[in-house]
Amino acid sequence: MKPGANRDPTPRLPAWRANLMLVVLAAWFIALTGRALWLQALNNDFLQRKGESRYSRVVEIGASRGMIVDRNNEPLAISTPVESVAASPADIEADPADLRKLAKLLEIGNDELRNKLSDTQREFVYLKRQLPPEQAERVVQLGIPGVFLQREHRRYYPAGEVMSHIIGFTGVDDKGQEALELAFEDTLAGRPGSRRVIKDRLGRIVEDVESIRVPQNGQQLRLSIDARIQYLAFRELKAAVSAHRAKAGGIVVLDADSGEILAMANLPAYNPNNRGKLDARRTRNRVVTDLFEPGSTLKPFTAAAALEAGLYQPGTVIQTAPGQLTIGNRTIHDAHPQGALTVAQVIQKSSNVGTAKMGLALSSEGLWSLFSRAGFGVPPRSGFPGEVSGRLRAHATWKPIEQATMSYGYGISVSLMQLARSYTIFASDGVLHPVTLLKRESPVQGTRVVSAQTALAVRKMLELAAQPGGTAPGAQISGYTVAGKTGTAHKLEGKGYAANRYVASFVGMAPASRPRVIIAVMIDEPSAGQHYGGAVAAPVFSQVAAGTLRFLAVPPDAPGKTTVLLPEDVPLVREEV
Repeated sequence: MKPGANRDPTPRLPAWRANLMLVVLAAWFIALTGRALWLQALNNDFLQRKGESRYSRVVEIGASRGMIVDRNNEPLAISTPVESVAASPADIEADPADLRKLAKLLEIGNDELRNKLSDTQREFVYLKRQLPPEQAERVVQLGIPGVFLQREHRRYYPAGEVMSHIIGFTGVDDKGQEALELAFEDTLAGRPGSRRVIKDRLGRIVEDVESIRVPQNGQQLRLSIDARIQYLAFRELKAAVSAHRAKAGGIVVLDADSGEILAMANLPAYNPNNRGKLDARRTRNRVVTDLFEPGSTLKPFTAAAALEAGLYQPGTVIQTAPGQLTIGNRTIHDAHPQGALTVAQVIQKSSNVGTAKMGLALSSEGLWSLFSRAGFGVPPRSGFPGEVSGRLRAHATWKPIEQATMSYGYGISVSLMQLARSYTIFASDGVLHPVTLLKRESPVQGTRVVSAQTALAVRKMLELAAQPGGTAPGAQISGYTVAGKTGTAHKLEGKGYAANRYVASFVGMAPASRPRVIIAVMIDEPSAGQHYGGAVAAPVFSQVAAGTLRFLAVPPDAPGKTTVLLPEDVPLVREEV
């Protein structure tokens, strides 16, 4: 055997190197075990957050906005569930062709879509709000990861333009923007909730993990409005504005006993269900936000002040001949010159001269005091946003001619709501009632302005004004007695009054023997030939009052009475101030 033939050919490592490798491997294993223990047992928040960011989401649970109903619980504003398309830019997986299809379905531009998805740090962005169900379903069918549907609520208004100025509307976020939707936002708006869910790569919820906050729906709002009366008032106002080619119009119906607003309509109107393009001039509630000089509708208050002061009685005679009264360098005229008239006839015939003489017989403070206590110069506080207070200047600044003209409704400005409310004094035996747009469960105490005797006397005068020989026979209702007063006022223009632009108005109550409703009508700039309150506004009162009394089941107080039809050749008892 040759030398070295029994040697092992396999090289052997030194023993120290094997031991070193064993120590290194053991140390590495211990380090990994410690790191795993640290991350998974002692400090696992980081990994938990990273893991949850891949699949866990906190989603908002929408709360339903409270319903608005009328006094008979008829729905006036309802929130219905709709779908909106949202996305998580961080999770979007789509090629340019898919994004073009998505943009086309959403009816938005490609650039707009890319801009919304450009911030990949965001986890939520709306792509299109409140889509029709079939359109939302087609978006889902694209199957783009990171694009999903978000349930929301959209407000729907069953009465459309008929209730638009009362109810208002909400924005895309279901927050009140106008009228009662805005005024009662805190009551109507619910509190959204939230929950933690697990979503797949397509953005679909596959598991509910936990509820974080329970949603709270908004409260129901019950109005004093009667939807039947509201529709009737809107219909008749619309017909009058159209027939007389007027610029605008307003009407308000009050419950004479409670001060509840049963109807309130304006023209022009708008449809709150179609909020794409809204004209601010159409959304304005003119009944509470617009001012005008009331003209002759203010004369009953001057008569009431004169009776309260003890200077006149209903039968006191006032000489109005020759139909004009000069004060300084100004002259007051009557549209129909009369002779000697009693106080009752002054109101019946709407004599400016007779009213001015009563107004001048009073102290300026006495006349101002009654106007102020009747609610002029202060907001009516109906609960509607944007109410105006009107204009009633301090009596210390009045000149004699201003006191005279103010006695018949010039130099003072009011809203139609203020005017309607002030007539509760004559309907309720001298008590001014607070008005409200909410259904009252119990009566509210009013404020006494004049004595019951004075209120009844003025109401008798107003009853004469609505009969043949007065300025408003067109206000009569078959089977019922009516009391009311017309107004025909020139509109302000520059520093004076326009010669051929008028506000025609009428405020009345029925039945006159025991008033149940008060209705105020205003027609702005009638231009079809007639402009007197008795010809333009009084017939609207007649139609609305007749229907309202039927709805309220008020028994006739003059069963044998029929509406007086005046021959066409009988001249109208005119008024013009």
